[in-house]
Amino acid sequence: MTADQLKALIAAGMSCEYLEVDGDGRHWNATIVSTEFEGKRAIQRHQRVYATLGDKMKTDEVHALSIKAASPAEWAALNA
Repeated sequence: MTADQLKALIAAGMSCEYLEVDGDGRHWNATIVSTEFEGKRAIQRHQRVYATLGDKMKTDEVHALSIKAASPAEWAALNA
């Protein structure tokens, strides 16, 4: 799995205003900004992202994924 492939999987499964993925091929970091995260707790946001990956986590195609998930308003406040 490459960063571009992982990014494409996430982008295909949910609307993202901003999406950045990097990692070493086993351990990944994703920063995702989506309106789908508004009003959701962190665990719900992570579950939403994991849902876009289907069985990729279970089959170890994606071994580890660290997620930073924010709504557009949260992202704007963090980057102000």
